[in-house]
Amino acid sequence: MKFSHSIQFNAVPDWSSHYIAYSNLKKLIYSLEKQIHQKSGATTNDAESSPLLEVGSIDDPDKIFSSHLDHELEKICSFYRLKELEIYGEVDSLLQDEESYEEEQDDMESEDAEGLGSSRLLSKSNRARQQSMFKSFSGFGKVRRSSTWSQKSGRDDADDDDSDDDANEGTSLKKPKSRGTMDSMDDLRVSTGDMSSSRRRDSRIFDDYADQAMSALYDTGITLKKRTVSHYVNVCELRSFIQLNKTGFTKVLKKYDKILDRNLKRPYIQQNVDAAYPFQQSTMDRLGETLIKIEEAYARLVTQGDVEVAKRELRLHLREHVVWERNTVWREMIGIERKAQAANMGLRQTILGQDTDPSKARLQGDEAHLDMKEISTPVGRYTCPSWLLSSTFYTLVVIIAIFVVLLTIPIMEKPEQQNCLALVVFVSLLWATEAIPLFVTSLLVPFLAVVLQVVRSDEKPYKRLDAKPAASYVFAAMWTPVIMLLLGGFTIAAALSKFNIAKRMATFVLSKAGTRPRTVLLTSMFVAMFASMWISNVAAPVLCFSIIQPILRNLPSDSNMSRALLLGIALASNIGGMASPIASPQNLIALQNMSPPVGWGAWFFIALPVCITSILLIWVLLLLTFQPGRGTTIVPIRPMKDRFTGIQWFISITTLVTIALWCVSHQLEGVFGDMGVVAIIPIILFFGSGILTKEDFNNFLWTIIILAAGGLALGKAVNSSGLLHAIANAITDRTDGLGLYAVMLVFAALILVVATFISHTVAALIVLPLVAEVGANMDEPHPRLLVMASVLMCSAAMGLPTSGFPNMTAIMMEDPQTGQRYLQVKHFITRGVPSSLLTFAVVVSLGYGLMYAAGL
Repeated sequence: MKFSHSIQFNAVPDWSSHYIAYSNLKKLIYSLEKQIHQKSGATTNDAESSPLLEVGSIDDPDKIFSSHLDHELEKICSFYRLKELEIYGEVDSLLQDEESYEEEQDDMESEDAEGLGSSRLLSKSNRARQQSMFKSFSGFGKVRRSSTWSQKSGRDDADDDDSDDDANEGTSLKKPKSRGTMDSMDDLRVSTGDMSSSRRRDSRIFDDYADQAMSALYDTGITLKKRTVSHYVNVCELRSFIQLNKTGFTKVLKKYDKILDRNLKRPYIQQNVDAAYPFQQSTMDRLGETLIKIEEAYARLVTQGDVEVAKRELRLHLREHVVWERNTVWREMIGIERKAQAANMGLRQTILGQDTDPSKARLQGDEAHLDMKEISTPVGRYTCPSWLLSSTFYTLVVIIAIFVVLLTIPIMEKPEQQNCLALVVFVSLLWATEAIPLFVTSLLVPFLAVVLQVVRSDEKPYKRLDAKPAASYVFAAMWTPVIMLLLGGFTIAAALSKFNIAKRMATFVLSKAGTRPRTVLLTSMFVAMFASMWISNVAAPVLCFSIIQPILRNLPSDSNMSRALLLGIALASNIGGMASPIASPQNLIALQNMSPPVGWGAWFFIALPVCITSILLIWVLLLLTFQPGRGTTIVPIRPMKDRFTGIQWFISITTLVTIALWCVSHQLEGVFGDMGVVAIIPIILFFGSGILTKEDFNNFLWTIIILAAGGLALGKAVNSSGLLHAIANAITDRTDGLGLYAVMLVFAALILVVATFISHTVAALIVLPLVAEVGANMDEPHPRLLVMASVLMCSAAMGLPTSGFPNMTAIMMEDPQTGQRYLQVKHFITRGVPSSLLTFAVVVSLGYGLMYAAGL
């Protein structure tokens, strides 16, 4: 959580205006950065266009920022002194009242004992007094027992123990009640043997007097308990006030030094913050001593002198107070965040031309509200979820109808092939339309494959398998070395991201790019491509967009350089999706459809030249269409100054060793057997050593894993049923006479079009098994070459904002000052479509030559 949000969530609501103005100081930092940049990049000294500063000159930003920090520090110190004086005065008054209460209770016990002439009762009261202030109430109950009630014996009052008259007070003490109730409570504490003849002779006058005195004393005790809890909470909030503000000064100074490349943090903290009264160690020590006094007072009042129990109860009261008092604040903050996210989702759907019906919200949101609508039917009026009346529901009905029709109308010769055809069409339509979530569709594959009996034995004569062997067959296909390789890639990506290794590498490279717009653009694109190779093309653009924020902040929102940067990173991230086998899920699906799979070395030999050439061509396209160098001055990006830690070295070495083993996996088949086994190495080392936790494991993209597993199961079912072979033979007959290059052109163009409109991974799931089978049935079989060319074109499909995660991330980027989006749909159509065509030309020319040279 960002500290600007954290301080709002954890601040005392009534004191919110007295905390450090962290957000305002951040805005000041960005303003100073922009003014310094404008001054350094200005060619003329125009006094009217110069920004005005409240304090000092832009030549000395430390002085400007320090003056604002001084103002915040003075505000915090003034409030703290007043609040400390008020709270300590209340605590002192509480402790004095607690002492008076003890004396009053002692006096009352003595008077009762003297009035009754019972030394034995007095000693028992004194012993109870040493345990707890309220224990003596039971003794008073014995004295006040009337002769009528004292004659009762052997009574079981277990139900009276469960009385919760004081539950709202959070205590186990029983409040004195009326005569009958008091006697009933006293029967619980005294046996028949405790009743003496002297109690039967107690006068009614003395009883009434004792009742009134004890009731007043009890009310005083309850009031003291409430005050003790309240003052304990106040002191804890005062301590939290100091800690939050100290953290705020540290973080905002760290950000200032990082963004403006200054060294103000250490001297300012030492000379100003640490020397201020609220942040001195003596202040914290006094707070700690005050808390100890309150805990001891509470122990004497409530917990029979047990300080540890008193601490636990007071902390429980503090927790309840936080939940109760700040619940409204948290709800409001979370509500604002959710409304903003909902607005962004709605904006995104409007931009991308998606349907904004309630079913989308139902399927995409974890806690989306399920709207209900009342409909009229011939048999009455009924209430149903509104998504049942949406276009998505009707799409789902049409798809199911097509599925039923394909099951009933004979098209294929054999029933298992007919059922498999219906299964393939049904699943493909669900994936393409996203009528239900993609991973849910994937889970339908094993279910339908078993129920429809589409699986056959692998050996001739082919025989349809029964449900039990078919289930084992399908589930075995869902967990393959490819899935393990995907998990290994997720593990490496999580470690590189969590410990900022990827960010350190990216900022280091970008810091060397200088300030020339064309150089910065090209470097950013190559950094995005490289990051996509190892942390996926989903996380890579997010990382790169965060790194170039200083550049974007200092450029106008309508700057062509901003558009070129964002679009260049998005397109390069798409291209980077083909650079390594773990860069995107479709690459792993391609490996599954190759026999034998392409090794990492051969993959790099083919993909890297294609990626580099494509990015260079796209870079030239962006330069020609955006002309980002006109009147643009770039703020240099500074590398991270933190030292490389031992954990970061361990992660880097483990990653490099794993990649090296993947590259030579074919030579080490006798040792590891498959690349999926090598993928277990980083999983064991990172999770076993505690570098990654189970929370990191739970945060893996399990929907992608389920999607890939479902695709593998579908491919296995289609192949086992004989449907894939039949379709491939039909396509081979129609393409008879065409050479390998012509067939590659056809499939590359086909998958480019398909992947532009649907998910790259889904396109690979549907098309690649067919491509592999067609390639195997050709006169000159080159199935691996066709699969490799097709999967490269999956990543090259980037003509629309919906074509891949990088594009969707880029189009949502906004200028934080104006709220305007940097990119429009037209920018993707006018640059993304030509970029796809350029990449297509590179794949079918340079890529084809490299694949042929690699022996595919």
